[in-house]
Amino acid sequence: MRRFLVAATMCGVLTAAATIASAVVLAGIVARVITDPASREFDDHRVQIAVLLVLWTVRALVQWLQGRLAQRGASSVIADLTDQVLTTATSLPPRDLARHRDDAAVVVTRGLDGLRLYFTTYLPSLFLAAVLTAATAAVIALYDWQSAVIVLIALPLIPIFMVLIGLATAERSAAALTAMSTLQSRLLDLVAGLPTLRALGRAQGSAVRIAELSAAHRRSAMATMRIAFLSALVLELLATLGVALVAVSVGMRLVYGEMGLTAGLTALLLAPEVFWPLRRVGAAFHSAQDGKTAVQAAFRFIDAATPPPSGILRVSRPLTVQLDGREAEPGRVTVLTGPNGIGKTTLLQAVLGLNPGRVQVNGVDVADLDLRHWWSMVAWLAQRPVLIPGTVQENLELFGPLPDLAAACRAACFDEVVDGLPDGLQTVLGRGGVGLSLGQRQRLGLARVLGSTAPVLLFDEPTAHLDGPTEDRVLRAIAQRAADGATVMVVGHRDPILALGDAVIDMGAVGVAP
Repeated sequence: MRRFLVAATMCGVLTAAATIASAVVLAGIVARVITDPASREFDDHRVQIAVLLVLWTVRALVQWLQGRLAQRGASSVIADLTDQVLTTATSLPPRDLARHRDDAAVVVTRGLDGLRLYFTTYLPSLFLAAVLTAATAAVIALYDWQSAVIVLIALPLIPIFMVLIGLATAERSAAALTAMSTLQSRLLDLVAGLPTLRALGRAQGSAVRIAELSAAHRRSAMATMRIAFLSALVLELLATLGVALVAVSVGMRLVYGEMGLTAGLTALLLAPEVFWPLRRVGAAFHSAQDGKTAVQAAFRFIDAATPPPSGILRVSRPLTVQLDGREAEPGRVTVLTGPNGIGKTTLLQAVLGLNPGRVQVNGVDVADLDLRHWWSMVAWLAQRPVLIPGTVQENLELFGPLPDLAAACRAACFDEVVDGLPDGLQTVLGRGGVGLSLGQRQRLGLARVLGSTAPVLLFDEPTAHLDGPTEDRVLRAIAQRAADGATVMVVGHRDPILALGDAVIDMGAVGVAP
């Protein structure tokens, strides 16, 4: 933003100079026309009119340039902040991400857009007010010190009321952002659950709830707009009264011959320019406040979120994973079992470096590993396989090309699913795997892991949603990967999975802690 701020300051100086100079030139032209009837021909004022046109043109060009620079600066800053928020969000552990996801989504999709008005309207107005107001008041003092005194008395009222209104607006903007986050998260939950509600015949109730949320959001937005309109009215009244006082004073003294016409017209033309930048700042303040509130929320999110540790050490094959004194070794299937909620999934996430824990790989703490290198050596099947909108093949190769796609599908019994799809591997899936059943999504995730060449395989409840024959084939494929030299860790508690394990770690019994 430094370059934009410097350019905005220079544009403010040029705009102020052109504004003041054009007012002085115009006052001189009008005063001469009125006081000297013989000089009312166009040729008598050709030079002054040309200068006036040049000044107006310069002012228009400078304001146009300032607008372009503001747009570019705003786009750059919004893109940078969005990238930081998304980077921070995607580096969070899964449990933290689930807690902060809605806040990050609101900031990125809706909140930061308000920052554009801050850069394109509020900051240019602020710089212009800092330069033009002071310079205009000084020029008025040179021509008519009495008008300058009136301006200096009326001028502080605008910042005072701006501060008072701004305090209320800031609180309202923060409340509006919080309300937007809550409403959006509820709306997304309702939309995500619509297929289930429709299947149960309860979709009509959700439509009513969505309408209620929409009305609540509209009321919140209108409350903020009411404050903005009222504050704009107050600022306009103060500025109008200030200009009116100057006009009355100048008019009375002109009537009684206590001042010259040129000085009086100059003061009258410059008086609105003293108040106009501050009025514009006040009007733009409310438009920019939502963006500023979103930026503060983005900074809080970035500062509060703690990304997973990322060291510099690398590990080489074969890989042995130490879990609090127990080991998962190459060529063996290690089964993690225990009651629900004991931390089996959390332990797998600790192996990945997504959660803190006492986990080592070949004697090196996961916290000291180069995580990107480590992740390239691990294939992970979560309880809910990650599926994105796209073709089946794109989802199978989401984390990298598979050397033998057909063999991977056969190992996971996903080949039967592919044969039944209308376009085979090119069948397009919706968000979250819409188009496949839960069991079919599970098979797709299994094919993605079983077909990879990673030396470490992590399975979290791999046979959930599978029937008996399919489960037997999948477990044989997992055992085969271990026999081929991979380090395999499986979370489960059903007898077929326990029978698969070369080593079974009961986390509830031995006290393995993530």
